[in-house]
Amino acid sequence: MNPNLLEVVDENTQNKFYGCNQEWYTTEWQRRAGCGPSVACNIIRYLSSAPEATNSKADWLSLMEESWEHVTPTTRGMPTTQLFYDSVLAYARAKGLNIECHCCDIPEDAACRPDLPTILHFVESGLLNDAPIAFLNLCNGEEKNLYRWHWVTIISLDYVAGGKQALVKILDEGLVKEIDLALWHETTTLGGGFVYFTENEGK
Repeated sequence: MNPNLLEVVDENTQNKFYGCNQEWYTTEWQRRAGCGPSVACNIIRYLSSAPEATNSKADWLSLMEESWEHVTPTTRGMPTTQLFYDSVLAYARAKGLNIECHCCDIPEDAACRPDLPTILHFVESGLLNDAPIAFLNLCNGEEKNLYRWHWVTIISLDYVAGGKQALVKILDEGLVKEIDLALWHETTTLGGGFVYFTENEGK
C-alpha cells in the first residue's frame, strides 16, 4: 500500500502527519473515544481515493466528523471487531463504496487464539491487497509503543519466517510508529483483532 495517500498537511504550519489524530476532534468525548472512527476515516479515505480530495488538514477534519457520524463509539468505545466492521461497511455503503470485510479475531483465551504465522499471513494478505489493516489492541502486554483499548492502522509488515520479531508500522496520533506484533501476540492478556476491507467483486 501507499502511505502517501494518508499524508495530512496542516495548511497553516505546513507540518506533515500520517492518518488521523483523534486529538483533532472538537469535543472531549470524541478525543477520548475517537480511535475507532479515526481508523475508519483512514481506511475510507484510502479506499475511496477521490481525485478531488486534498491532503489538507481541513479536509481530513471534515472527513473525521463524517466518519464519527457512521462509526460512533459506544460508552465502552469500539471494543469488538464486529462493532467496527459493521459500522465501516454501513459507512462505505453511504459513500457508494462496495467493499467486503476480512477479519481475524484474537480471543482473550490464549488457548483459542490463532498462532502467530496465521496472524502474519492475514496481515500480509491485507497489505498485498492494498488495504490498510485496522488493529484492535485491548491489552498491549509488553509492547510499550501501544495504548491499551485502542485502534490503530497498520501500513507495513516486516518479518522473517520463524523469527522472534514481526515488526509492523502503524499510524497513530498522526505519526508513524513501529511495534513488534510477535511480542504483542505473546504477552497480550485480552487480545483484540484485525480487520481489512477489499472491493467486493462478487456483487
